[in-house]
Amino acid sequence: MRIGLLAFPGFQLLDVSGPADVFAEAARQLGDPRAYSVEVIGTEPGMLRSSCGLRLAVDATVSTVRGKLHTLLVAGSPEVEALRSGQELHRWLQMQSRSVRRLGSVCTGAFVLAAAGLLDGRRATTHWNEVAQLSVQNPQVLLEPDAIYVKDGSLYTSAGVTAGLDLALAMVEEDHGRDLALRVARELVMFLKRPGGQSQFSAYLAAQTAEKSHIREVQEHVLSHLMTDLSVPRLAMLAGMSERNFTRVFHEETGMTPSQFVEKARIDEARRQLEDSDDPLKRLSANVGYANLDAFSRAFNRRVGVSPSEYRRQFSGKTSC
Repeated sequence: MRIGLLAFPGFQLLDVSGPADVFAEAARQLGDPRAYSVEVIGTEPGMLRSSCGLRLAVDATVSTVRGKLHTLLVAGSPEVEALRSGQELHRWLQMQSRSVRRLGSVCTGAFVLAAAGLLDGRRATTHWNEVAQLSVQNPQVLLEPDAIYVKDGSLYTSAGVTAGLDLALAMVEEDHGRDLALRVARELVMFLKRPGGQSQFSAYLAAQTAEKSHIREVQEHVLSHLMTDLSVPRLAMLAGMSERNFTRVFHEETGMTPSQFVEKARIDEARRQLEDSDDPLKRLSANVGYANLDAFSRAFNRRVGVSPSEYRRQFSGKTSC
């Protein structure tokens, strides 16, 4: 499959190198270097300087590339606004959209697709910090602001930077199955293969935001002891603080209450178990600290927007519920 990665001056290097490595590793795992043929297509010839200063040589430009691409991904950039008025580029993308099997973007590359009119009336996502701007500039886009990546037919968009790896993994799974995608993820030492519906923020990431060590210690305790008593009185005692002061400081440090963090941690772990195990829901709910299945189902629906059973149906590689 011929994969084109569109880059331009000031592009985000990982938006290109991340997906490229995923496809290259998939080809290596398959034992067929021709399984994925990756090339960088530039908006101009020669060496392109990335946003971090490193340079990348392009294989072709939008004016010189020949032949049919199977997949085309548009990289993002802090300087992506400069491409909003590029009519020649927009026409090229519109032409490619009619011939490629898959068209997509990584991070703020969604702005380029939107400027070309290719996201009108379509579900899409982008970097969490750019969602508001994309919505204002392109109100016709049906934004899903918290998703890792979104697939709408043959159109794929992903969240910020590293989410491009998740998007590429999803494409590998689509082409060759879940087992290969997991092998690639393990080889690249990715924490896990995240489904598109996952939040751009996990409890593990949130646990790194607190500045005060006793709050971080409580967060780490929560993540390691999901089946135990994680009530506010218990956590305040672990922190050596009064309940009132603990709740206040925790919220100041993390932007959420202790109870909200506990729920997020439990639901994050439940998502992982729903994707990777076929445990009955009653046992799974106990595994993540819920006293009964009804309480677990309500919390899961509140945070994810679908029932645990529906989530498993969409994202699990298992067949059993």
